[in-house]
Amino acid sequence: MFYHRKETMMPVNVGTPDAQFGQYLLEQFGGATGELTAALQYWVQAFHVTDPSIRDMLQDIAIEEFGHLEMVGHLIVQHTAKLDQTPVYEAPLFQMKGIGPHLLDSHGCAWTAAYVQSGGNVVRDLRANIAAEAGARQTYEALINRCDDEGTRKVLVHLLTREITHAQMFMKALDGMGKLGDPMFGTVEPDETVNIVFNLSSGDDYRGPWNEGKMHDGQKIDYIADPQPRGTIPASPVNSDDEQTLTPVGRPASGTGDR
Repeated sequence: MFYHRKETMMPVNVGTPDAQFGQYLLEQFGGATGELTAALQYWVQAFHVTDPSIRDMLQDIAIEEFGHLEMVGHLIVQHTAKLDQTPVYEAPLFQMKGIGPHLLDSHGCAWTAAYVQSGGNVVRDLRANIAAEAGARQTYEALINRCDDEGTRKVLVHLLTREITHAQMFMKALDGMGKLGDPMFGTVEPDETVNIVFNLSSGDDYRGPWNEGKMHDGQKIDYIADPQPRGTIPASPVNSDDEQTLTPVGRPASGTGDR
């Protein structure tokens, strides 16, 4: 059961409408890092989770994100309510579609469910959620840096702050499972290459904690400075429908093959 209260979590009061900034705000309504994406992502993930405490956390945050979506929507309405006073080139999208939010990002691209990350594994999902909160926080910071209206800034700073809170909650949940700093999850054991690190970008190479010392599980990192392939070139495919030739159509590259 859903119950909607029309009051917003925080006051939403725009002092000086700016339709162009309203178009920027669409990024957090119908964009990849927006509130709709977060709300649906956490809500759908909750159906897959067997731990009742984590499921409750995901549902609580999902509903808060729906509230954030509503706040962003109200901001967009207030910023676009006076289009007749705004030159068309500053907000062409609203001139064509009308005031208020739309399921589009700031470039006019339609929202898609492909933005939603839900893998059916709680560790994978919580890690994806931390990344989602980081992306949303970065977008809010970009919006704040382009905003001159104090009422709008207060709302955006609040929304940015809540992204940090949610990331902390997801991190605490992972920590409680012992998975915050452990890269492994699932039921399949990794093979013997798990502690091998390849140097595959030669020139100006660096060593650091990611390729020297020990792995999270205590295994010594095996750094391969000049990795060589262990496999061979796979056999040519057998395709009875393909046009058959006795010899290759092309010729070997310079420096290879017969001259």
